[in-house]
Order: sequence, then structure tokens, then C-alpha cells
Amino acid sequence: RTGAAGSGARGDGSSAAVSALPGGRLPEPPEGAPEVPEGAVAGAQQPRQPQEAQEAVASPADEAGGGGWDRRIAGGLAFLRRRVTGEYEVDEFGYDKELTDQVLMSALRPLAEKYFRVEVKGVENIPSEGGALIVANHSGTLPLDGLMLQVAVHDHHPAERHLRLLAADLVFHLPVVNELARKAGHTLACAEDAQRLLELGEIVGVMPEGFKGIGKPFGDRYKLQRFGRGGFVSTALRAGAPIVPCSIVGAEEIYPMIGNAKTLARLLGFPYFPITPTFPWLGPLGAVPLPTKWTIQFGEPIPTEAYPPEAAEDPMLMFNLTDQVREQIQHTLYKLLVQRRSVFF
Repeated sequence: RTGAAGSGARGDGSSAAVSALPGGRLPEPPEGAPEVPEGAVAGAQQPRQPQEAQEAVASPADEAGGGGWDRRIAGGLAFLRRRVTGEYEVDEFGYDKELTDQVLMSALRPLAEKYFRVEVKGVENIPSEGGALIVANHSGTLPLDGLMLQVAVHDHHPAERHLRLLAADLVFHLPVVNELARKAGHTLACAEDAQRLLELGEIVGVMPEGFKGIGKPFGDRYKLQRFGRGGFVSTALRAGAPIVPCSIVGAEEIYPMIGNAKTLARLLGFPYFPITPTFPWLGPLGAVPLPTKWTIQFGEPIPTEAYPPEAAEDPMLMFNLTDQVREQIQHTLYKLLVQRRSVFF
């Protein structure tokens, strides 16, 4: 019955669904009447969707109303529970992937995106799978360039790959810093550890200038220092991993080093003690880096798999490849400096 008041009509004037008698069938609906889904029963409710499906179709209003925050809080509590109960994994080098993704990267990301405004170029030169050795210039008085490089590889690479940096001995002698470095995937700068990581298919980062690069005076900015004996080339040859040159512009100006208190550095056991226009004159405030504009560019990879195993023992080959990588990084630095509009913009 349509529209009329009675047993088949609802209070709002619409018609109620009609069910067939046992052994009978429903009459054909009149023209223009809405279609009833096959198998629908009058007065029967549709089955409820699973809880996961209901959450998946949550409206933006639900997100704005706190549904998103509820999930974040639940995820945070679950993370804390795993940390307290020890239900997390670390690899043989002490790398904690979950802690790095959820805590360390989240803490460094605003610094890279908002403060230094890091622009990343050529990230497609990093392979999507397998090992590779990223060789970069080193600068900035404090090793913030290594941390920003780690964020750039993870956030801008399509495969979200993790960079395993090779760090100096001093990093692993400092309290707190030692533990955080291990958790973030850093390891000692030695050939054995680097080769092991490359053979495991990891992206390894090395800055061959070491303290000579990071502690050079401001007058020598963007002038590459000596790359050591080319040990990183030998490691890449043994592992058959490509070498990816990387140039970083912007880190040189965060702490303009105008002096070096060598006596104080020896007393403290540091390779240098920087004196900048703000440090130590402004105290802790002088340790705040200047908000320079950064650019990180990854160059064309240099393949090594075509070389025979004994090539790693050829000093002339290592010298030539080391010089090739160094020249490519230096040339890219000059190119980026010419293109840069300003140190801060």
C-alpha cells in the first residue's frame, strides 16, 4: 500500500517494505517504484560492518572531532608498552628501526623541513634495493649535516630507505650520544662494519673528510679537505656496491668558525674547540645554529660491480676512484653555490 494510512504505511507517509508469504512470491513492483535489493527482508536491518571497516570510512568530521587523536594516543601507548616490556628488535649493530622511525626521525624532521628548509635533488640516483655507499662532504662545526642527510634519504626516497652512517670514535665515547647513535643505525667508521652493512643491502653513508672537514675555519668553507687513503673505495669494491657522490650546501654557515681554542680542546679531549661569532660569548644561546637554507644533491652513481675482486688491493685504482668522487662532489658544490640566491633564502 502506498501513501495511504494503514498497516502498510509508516508514520511519515512512506510505504513499508512488503515480505512474501511462505511459498509465495512478491508481486511485480509498479512502474516508478524504487527497486528492492535481492534478498532484502521487510523490517530486517542490514548486517553491521566490521569495526575495521567502520573506522576506515570515518568522515573528516570524525577526524576533526578527535578520532585521529584517539588513534595517535593508542599508538603511542602501544609503543610505550613495547618499550617497557622489551618487545622490539635491534640488529647486530644496535639499530632500533621502530625507535628511529617514530621518535628520532620525528624529532629531526621539523629541523630539516622548517628550520633549514632542506631541498633534496637527485634522490633517484640512490638504488631502491641493494647496498650503496653515499659519500658526502662534511662541514658545520657540529655534525648536523649527517643527521639532515639521514632524514633526506628516508623522507624523499620512494622506498623510504634508511641511511646507516659511519661515525668517528668520539661519537661512541660520549655518554647518551653513544646510545642514540647506535639506536639510529650509526656504526663505527671501519671497513669491516661498512662492508658488512653493504653486503646486507643497506645504504651506508660516509664523510671521508672527518674532523678535518667539520672543523675547518670559515675561510675554507666549501673547499674539500683530503679524503684520507680511499678506504671507502676499497670497501665499495669488495662489496660490489655503487658509490653515490653527495654534495651538501648550507651546513658551512650554521656555525661560522672564526677561531679554535686548541689548548681548551686538548684539555677536553676534543679535536677542536670552536669559536664562532655567537659562541661562547652568548653562552648556551650561542649553540643555536643559524637558520641557513640547505641543498642536498645526490650525483650519478659510480658502479663498482664490474671490477674483479682483486681490484680492492690496487692502490692506483683506489686513488683514481677517490679522486673522481672528490672532484664530482667539489664541482657540484661550486655549481650549487652559483645557483644559490642567498645563504638564508
